[in-house]
Amino acid sequence: MSKTPPAPKPVTAFRDFIGGRDFPCVGAKSALGKEQLTHLVLEDMASEGEDRRLLRAFYGFVDNYRQNPALFTSFAVSWRGPRGLSERAFEALLWERLRALHRLDRGEHDWDERVDPDPDSPHFSFSLREEAFFVVGLHDGASRMARRFSYPTLIFNLHDQFERLREEGRYQKLHDTIMARDEALQGEPNPMIARHGEAPAARQYSGRKVDEDWECPFSPASEQG
Repeated sequence: MSKTPPAPKPVTAFRDFIGGRDFPCVGAKSALGKEQLTHLVLEDMASEGEDRRLLRAFYGFVDNYRQNPALFTSFAVSWRGPRGLSERAFEALLWERLRALHRLDRGEHDWDERVDPDPDSPHFSFSLREEAFFVVGLHDGASRMARRFSYPTLIFNLHDQFERLREEGRYQKLHDTIMARDEALQGEPNPMIARHGEAPAARQYSGRKVDEDWECPFSPASEQG
């Protein structure tokens, strides 16, 4: 009986995933091609033990961006496990990690004043070091192929870059290209994707198709204890 080959290491697997011909997000592909996609690998997404290490790396990424605000740059963190999560289980861990990072961050940093801290607002973005981000979750149990990656992963995309693209008149074309590529990959449109600033972005973070009555399990106001 042949043995099952070992899974590729997270760094190699991630580069292959983003760089794959059919991966729909051309912004991420551009960041990868320009070596502007920072990728951190940790052990256990369900553990808070590495949160401070993650935050230090994240702060370094933000500081570098502020010194050199190049377009199409993102920060990604992958964990070696747990794998085989359901969409609901991954969603729960995603918000668990974001809550934990916010609790560590809030002592020194306010919420980015350019965005709304209310996750029910269409102008919400997650904020760390007073820099706003749109978060994209990937995992091996995702129903959308564009989100189906071997290791649980969060990609942080800078809100500032979306605004710059809008100011330059490039955002709509980029959005439409990604939507078309995602539909071609999946065979049907993604019902959770909306234009930037038109629907609560928090609903899109995990990639799970959520109901209209979905409530975000995170609010900065509720994390002050």
